[in-house]
Amino acid sequence: MLFVLIMVYLLLVLIRPQEYPQWPLAGVPLLPLALVLGLGVWLLSRNKRFDAPQYLLLLAFLAVTCLSVLLTGWSGGALQQFSEFAAIVVSFFLLANALDSRERVVAAMAVFTLSASVLALHGAGQAATGVGWTGAELVGDGRIQYLGIFSDPNDLGMLFVLCMPMAAYLGSRGGLMGLRRLFWWSLCLLLLYGVYLTHSRGALLSVIAMIGIWVLVHRGVFAAGTLAGAALVGLLLMPSRVSEIDVQEESALGRVEAWYEGLLMFQSSPVFGVGTGRFTEYHYLTAHNSLVLVLAENGIVGLTVWLAFVGYCFWMMVRILRHDPGYVEGEEEQAWEWYEDWRIALTLLASLVGFFTAAFFLSRSYVILLYLLAAVVVAHFCGVRDRHPQLPALELREHLGRWPVIGVATAAGLFVVVKVLLALV
Repeated sequence: MLFVLIMVYLLLVLIRPQEYPQWPLAGVPLLPLALVLGLGVWLLSRNKRFDAPQYLLLLAFLAVTCLSVLLTGWSGGALQQFSEFAAIVVSFFLLANALDSRERVVAAMAVFTLSASVLALHGAGQAATGVGWTGAELVGDGRIQYLGIFSDPNDLGMLFVLCMPMAAYLGSRGGLMGLRRLFWWSLCLLLLYGVYLTHSRGALLSVIAMIGIWVLVHRGVFAAGTLAGAALVGLLLMPSRVSEIDVQEESALGRVEAWYEGLLMFQSSPVFGVGTGRFTEYHYLTAHNSLVLVLAENGIVGLTVWLAFVGYCFWMMVRILRHDPGYVEGEEEQAWEWYEDWRIALTLLASLVGFFTAAFFLSRSYVILLYLLAAVVVAHFCGVRDRHPQLPALELREHLGRWPVIGVATAAGLFVVVKVLLALV
């Protein structure tokens, strides 16, 4: 029951029919209703698990975001932040617990991909006619958009990027005389077309990064660097916004200035930041960088916790890719099971790389899409450990001294990057 409810919730989050102007159930809070019902089922269930560092880290990040606002003297804002981000925390817990088998992880990937494909079809029609079936029109410069959390073309491109590796994996499984492969790979191409229609430079760069990580795993560093470089040159030559990338270009310059202002905010409040959601009270633009946003609004404490949450997601998938289960002759079934888990890990790693490449140029530290993807990652890692107990666990208590060092090093690295970029202006 939990799995069904969380899949309904996922569809509502991604396709968002409740926001269609012609939706017959307008006014019915379907999204929170599905989440509350899922929470009730989960609370009554005996099968709860918290055996991943991300569970505690996300609760800690929720506390830090609220505390950062409370320390500014605005208790009402802290309560508002809690109510908004708590729903994301609950969705993470429920999805990570609901995907308790490989089949359900694959099903969730299919829901992600099919939902993104609906949005890509909407974008294709929008590009052709100027308006989609939702009533959403093209952005002024001809970029496609959707509704709600995907009304920004960059967010739409981020969703397409995240789902492309999933579509490729689903297409690689074959079956139905090749029709399954044709279907999913066609959706992969549709999502790539959707990325192009968003004209999102971050999304296009994310495609290169995902290609690079796939080739890196399969062919090594030299092949990955060569192919990624060739792809970057090709995109720069294309008639798109990528070819306009320049530190002195107005959009890029505005981003660098926002990063600099964010670092000044951090200097003024280095421990807990200036308060979640208050960046634009100090600067007319948002941070345009997920790292800078967390650092400015939640200080070094918030950045450390957030980096640990994200870092474990990458670490989990890399640990699966690097682990040798040591299966021998006579254990062919176990070896096949491991290979499938390995391929899903590579798929999810590519999705993470794509998402965070785009997020480096956007302020998306708190968006639900990040935490839904993280939930799938956590569920897969925990499921792999259930099926292959020899895979070592990741324990937060073993790395408590590591993450503050990484947080400080990241903050210092951001200062260096911004100083270099400002020198080039």
